[in-house]
Amino acid sequence: MLLCVTASHKTASFELLERLSRTPDDVASTVVDTASCVQGAVVLATCNRFEAYVEMDEPVTAAGAIGVEAVLEAVESATGISTSELDGAYEVHSGRRVAEHLFSVASGLESVVSGEGEIAGQVRRALKAARKEGTTSPELERLFQRASQAQRKVKNVTALGRAGRSLVRLALELADSRIADWSAERVLLVGTGAYAAVTLATLRERGAVDISVYSPSGRAEKFAAKHGIRPVAAADYARTAAHSSLLITCTTATEPVLTPAHLQAPAGTAAAGCPVGSHSQLVIDLGMPRNVDPAVASLEGVALLDLETISLHAPLEELQATDAARTVVREAADTFHVVGSRQSVTPSVIALRSHIFSLLDSEIERARARGDEDGKVEQALRHLTGVLLHTPTARAHELAASGRADDFAAALATLYGIEPVQPAQSSFDEDAAATA
Repeated sequence: MLLCVTASHKTASFELLERLSRTPDDVASTVVDTASCVQGAVVLATCNRFEAYVEMDEPVTAAGAIGVEAVLEAVESATGISTSELDGAYEVHSGRRVAEHLFSVASGLESVVSGEGEIAGQVRRALKAARKEGTTSPELERLFQRASQAQRKVKNVTALGRAGRSLVRLALELADSRIADWSAERVLLVGTGAYAAVTLATLRERGAVDISVYSPSGRAEKFAAKHGIRPVAAADYARTAAHSSLLITCTTATEPVLTPAHLQAPAGTAAAGCPVGSHSQLVIDLGMPRNVDPAVASLEGVALLDLETISLHAPLEELQATDAARTVVREAADTFHVVGSRQSVTPSVIALRSHIFSLLDSEIERARARGDEDGKVEQALRHLTGVLLHTPTARAHELAASGRADDFAAALATLYGIEPVQPAQSSFDEDAAATA
């Protein structure tokens, strides 16, 4: 049984999401260790959502409730956020709804900006992290790999992939109203991760040329050399920040990396390339947790644009997912469910066929011993066996598709006294799955 506990910008405050985004890497392993019926867990934590995908041992009574409790306990242990604080700030999906939800998330349909591109990579990295921690399971592997496939199909065959914008792109579009000439801006980029690279590329698309980079973790020189911009040393950070007209922060730091003290320019100086309007500096905070001390917004001549503000101004009506994108996601989720259902009944079907074919082999041996030299009796027996197996096999798949695979297994035990043998579970990579 698959289960998803999700808190997002649709259900929780940005303050709570900010605290959840500090979730340590060991939350998934904590979930798995909480209860023996938890088969695996994958945690997806981004700036706008926290989600835990869990596989439960379905025969366990109240498996869903146990799974939710395991997630909430792991979150409280890792972040100090109590269950009472989370009350009303999360949703729970189970069964076939889990696949449709994750596929929608991976495709950007559930993002602040519908169709934003960063989430697809975050979903893939969540699976890789679970593999590294040893907390994934075959069904979670299949779920996340199919999510990536659904995302690619949405991107390739619908308008969503062409119309979707990243949070970085949207933030700079909102900044357009304050900036007269991007080439005149003195830009300071704080951060050197994936978001920083996307931000840099988007800045250059708009015509920005005077760009420097500072890294709280000391990676500025390497990033600057790779991308052809200026590195800023720690000793020069405050001075450079005070003299920059546009500052964009996008680090994973858990504490603010830009404070009012950094922006206190020496007397008689002002930032060059001033944006349009009364503000001499524009600060865009793309970090979660916040990279910028909110007190920065109180400084004279400074405007602060953070994720919460961006979400309030997002032109969602322009970026709504198309019907085609939703259809692709639903079809992919239906296929995932059908394939999973068939797999769930496969051990029972194999057990039935193995039992019948063992009887067939015995009868063929007896026929041969009695002189079936031309093989006609054997041929007739094999034909009859195929006919007899057809209906129960088809019925098994029908029952599985309706969630009643256990009924078929129970019937086998009652009629034949045989028990299906579960195959050894092993994960598989996406390339192998695609080839299969």
